[in-house]
Amino acid sequence: MKYYLVAMFDDNSYEYVEGLQKSINRKYKLSNNNTLPKPHIILDVIVDPDLDKFEEIVEKILRPYKKFKVELNGLSYIDQNNKNFNFKIENKGYIIRIARNINSTLKLSGFNVKEIEDQWNLHVPLANNNLASKTQNSKEYTATIDKIKTLTPYTLAKIDRFELWKSINNKKKTVVQTFSLRDC
Repeated sequence: MKYYLVAMFDDNSYEYVEGLQKSINRKYKLSNNNTLPKPHIILDVIVDPDLDKFEEIVEKILRPYKKFKVELNGLSYIDQNNKNFNFKIENKGYIIRIARNINSTLKLSGFNVKEIEDQWNLHVPLANNNLASKTQNSKEYTATIDKIKTLTPYTLAKIDRFELWKSINNKKKTVVQTFSLRDC
């Protein structure tokens, strides 16, 4: 089974990103409101981890870190098959350092983790058009993609914890473990 290590926003940042997500979704009819993902940043995908060993490793890596900000800069579209629309994360600072550190440490410890490419693009999933209530024809869909690419929302959002998720789709049984960051 796949598990997802995700970075979570504090309450103020969460409200902003969720508001933007709902606004874009309403305006462009990208997916059903019931299927909108909770705003998060996927850092790593782990297959069948030893949860006790995983917790020990991640807590050790995160111990020196306090809450930090990430730069959300513009929107992106993934590909024609997945039809995912995302809020781009600038791949710099703590977020990329933590993601690479966790990935390489887990890999060295024998975990089955996602292979990281040189140009690893962190993002916040906003909508998936495959889940839309009304499917758009290719001409409408191309127009939607072009409009969304021109949007350039920008903000700094604060990360206050990391979570290990069992599934991204089941909201009730999602969180397996939470790793809080220090205040100061």
